[in-house]
Amino acid sequence: MIRLSTSLMYQQSLNSMLGTQSTVSATQGQVSSGKRISVPSDDPSGASRVVALDHAIARAGQYSDNIDAATARLSVESNTLDAFNTQLDQARSLALQSIDGTLSASDRHALATQLVQIRSQLVSLANTADANGNPLFAGTANTRQPFVLAADGTVSYAGNGAAQETVIGDGLRLANSDPGDGLFMRLPAGNGQFVVAAGPGNTGTLLVGASAVVDAAAWQAANAAGAVRYTINFDGSGQWTATDAQGSALLDANGNPIGGTYTDGGSITFNGLTIQLSGTPSAGDTLEINAGQQQDVFSAISNIIGALNNDGLSDTARTNLLNRQIESIDSAQGHLQSVQADVGSRLSRIADQKNAYADLNLTLKSTLSDVQDTDMASAISQLMLQSTALQAAQQTFAKVQGMSLFDYLK
Repeated sequence: MIRLSTSLMYQQSLNSMLGTQSTVSATQGQVSSGKRISVPSDDPSGASRVVALDHAIARAGQYSDNIDAATARLSVESNTLDAFNTQLDQARSLALQSIDGTLSASDRHALATQLVQIRSQLVSLANTADANGNPLFAGTANTRQPFVLAADGTVSYAGNGAAQETVIGDGLRLANSDPGDGLFMRLPAGNGQFVVAAGPGNTGTLLVGASAVVDAAAWQAANAAGAVRYTINFDGSGQWTATDAQGSALLDANGNPIGGTYTDGGSITFNGLTIQLSGTPSAGDTLEINAGQQQDVFSAISNIIGALNNDGLSDTARTNLLNRQIESIDSAQGHLQSVQADVGSRLSRIADQKNAYADLNLTLKSTLSDVQDTDMASAISQLMLQSTALQAAQQTFAKVQGMSLFDYLK
């Protein structure tokens, strides 16, 4: 049996009014803040989803920032390699110009001076830094100047061969630059497959022209035992023979010595390679063929400078030396153009990734809004109903508080 008392009626009315007032206050908070969930107790399950969505948005934002930084570095690299290739074009043009046999010693020295300036510019470009002052081509080494030009014209590399990488997604990493040793220092010499050099003791007028691998299968078979080292020997009457690194005669598939007749302007072809020649060799003149040789691009420029400043070289020896360095410049430019294409591919790839994060960010924020934000139309409607109920409770309490059970007994 429940006993009714004045204090009980007061308490019930007060509890009802306070409860309604709390509900009105909570709804007002949702309307004013625009957030349905302000504290986890508002909706524990929804609050958990809000935390997860906030983390996903922050992670996508960090990846987008990483992509922006990588894009900046790769763009600087692409522009730097363009400028580097332009300088190599100028060096190649000067080298071709210097082959002119009518040039005087002073003319050649003037060309060498221009090449010295180009070499310094190439080293400066190789030391290019990003917007934060970090060198592009040092790999992961902690050095501000990866390339050092010595007084004798040699260039050394103080970086390493590890590429810097940027995290652009869960489990996704991308090189944001290329180490300088592979770009500039360890390049295949000659035509990229092998190097042909006229013997230092040659006395004839034999000039080495273009060379190439024309039969990949035959070349690979010849290379099976290791890096090729051949010598071509001329007898002075147009006949030539080929020997290996030990001086033994090279044999063809039938066991016959490899050799033949050379005529001015012709070529020599064997074991998958071909060499264009001009001029007339003297008896005892030789050609040295070496595969697997490497050369840094700066040395090619320095060798040209040395050849132009060496007045003791014959025109034939100088031309042969210059031709080989021009060949090395061509090989270096081909390599750099390949790297540039790869840089462009990386820029395209991370641009697609950035667009994907932009779309993902919109989706995540939309989902977060659905979970966290207030439905204004519904909240305002509820606030009006709750406010009306609160007013009714307050009016009722105002009437009830002036009465007692004795009023009902009268």
